[in-house]
Amino acid sequence: MHTLSETSSAGGRPQPGARPRRLVIAITGASGAIYGVRMLQVLRSLPGWESHLILSASGVLTATQELGMSRGEIESLADVVHSVKDIGATLSSGSFRHDGMIVAPCSMKTLAGIAHGLSDNLISRAADVALKERRRVVLMVRESPLNLAHLRNMVAATEMGAIICPPVPAFYACPETLEEMVSHTVGRALDLFDIPHEGLLVRWAGMAPMHRNRQAETADAADVC
Repeated sequence: MHTLSETSSAGGRPQPGARPRRLVIAITGASGAIYGVRMLQVLRSLPGWESHLILSASGVLTATQELGMSRGEIESLADVVHSVKDIGATLSSGSFRHDGMIVAPCSMKTLAGIAHGLSDNLISRAADVALKERRRVVLMVRESPLNLAHLRNMVAATEMGAIICPPVPAFYACPETLEEMVSHTVGRALDLFDIPHEGLLVRWAGMAPMHRNRQAETADAADVC
């Protein structure tokens, strides 16, 4: 893990044209901590990309329960770590340049905070700043079933420019393991930022010929009836 100063030149000024592409990843207390962790792992393997992590206290509890991972183990996957309580961090200002933010997973409390512009911690503040700067903000909301407050908050966040991206499995890819299901969803989320990746997902190449033939036969039968 390195600090922001380590991305600067010896004179303390950023190298001209040398800014890495940065993605802000926030992990909250909703179920699905694996999505944020997997994104950190992927970004770590991509040259030219720098991950900025904000990990809430509830996110740590969920990750410990679901993955058996400690705060330190998760933070070690990030390039830069910000305290969720540090409302004065670089991410709280639009002058700090980055390429977008994803909340994975996004709890309903965090969704509400972003939708209503509360900026009561660094996650909601960073999202608020990214939205006002017209940067991409993706919210991997994780709750079911949804009540009216959840739905209205999703509409409000969408109207502000955020993308609601629930981690819904893509069964057309015929995943054989939980890891494949997670990786596919992570790959689709990273697509929203035009982040190149390989091996995460099976892209749709059209229906297999056998299924197309069956579909055509069904349609013909319907026409006869």
